This record gives sequence, structure tokens and C-alpha cells, in this order.
Amino acid sequence: MPSIIYEIEDSCLELIKGDITTQKTDAIVNAANKALSPGGGVSGAIHRAAGPNLREECRTLGGCKTGEAKISKGYHLPAKYVIHTVGPVYGESPDDELCLSNSYKNSLYKASKNNIKSISFPSISTGIFGYPVKEASEVALNTIIDYLRKHPGIKLVRMVLHSDEDLQTYKSTLEKILNSPGQQ
Repeated sequence: MPSIIYEIEDSCLELIKGDITTQKTDAIVNAANKALSPGGGVSGAIHRAAGPNLREECRTLGGCKTGEAKISKGYHLPAKYVIHTVGPVYGESPDDELCLSNSYKNSLYKASKNNIKSISFPSISTGIFGYPVKEASEVALNTIIDYLRKHPGIKLVRMVLHSDEDLQTYKSTLEKILNSPGQQ
């Protein structure tokens, strides 16, 4: 399936199936754990691709709370920066949706503050943190679209999905959002 691109003001939102560690955007987002240690899934893959210097820098960042974001260099990654955010573990808090939205919003804010023009996200919290992809896609896309409409400095936000099924879910969610009243 080819990428899906939606223009928002002077920015683009792109949905693709791919590997977050190979993205040639200014920054990629790490779906991190609170210690910012390598871990498994996306975080482990990013740390392996970036090399040991990423782990060393992450040790100096003081960890990260759920919904917050921290930034580091990208080291051996194609991306110059890694923005680390901790999404919620699904079902542990009545504020899961707000925490997930904050993970995207604070990552985008960190990008804006650092003059980052392009950023790639994984589907935060949908792996080992158990967030259902459909619900996560609604939170992610609504948050990203809202942010881009209010902050035009970021030119490209790419959602890098792990599977064809996740890509189709995000595509369906995006079409639903775009066809809702007030989104035109």
C-alpha cells in the first residue's frame, strides 16, 4: 500500500508502513519507557540502530514521565534527533487518552522548540503497552492535526506503522476525521 498524504495548512501528514529507524526526517520519536533505557520493541530497535552513545545520553536526561518528551541526538540514525516520549500502559489510568495525546503533543512541541521541520512517529503505546490501535489512531491523528493547524512550523509529520493492518486502521481513522463536520 502506498503512503497516504494529507495536507494541513502548510504541512503534510503522511501515513506509511515502514521501519522507524530508517526514516530520513529531522527527528524520529521513540516510544520509550520511563527510564529511557533500550527496552524492547520500538525503543530497543532505535537504541540498537543509534548505537551506544544514545544510551549514554539518555542516562543524563533524568528519565521521562508518562506524556512528557525529552530530546537527544540521533547518533547513527538517519534522523538528527530522537524525541523520547512515554505513552500510557493501557488500562492503568482513567487518563490514558489524555496521557497518549500529551505524548504526541509534547513531542511536537519539543520539535517546534528545536526548529525541527520533519518528524516520524511510531504508533505510541500500541505494542507492549497494550493500547488498542483503533483508539490510539484516533487520539494520535486528532492531536497531530490540531497541533499542525495551530503551529505551522513543522512541515512533515509521518506516522510509521508496523503492519498493513495498522496502516489500514490509521487510514480509516484519518478518512473518518477528515469527513467529519468542521474538518474541511
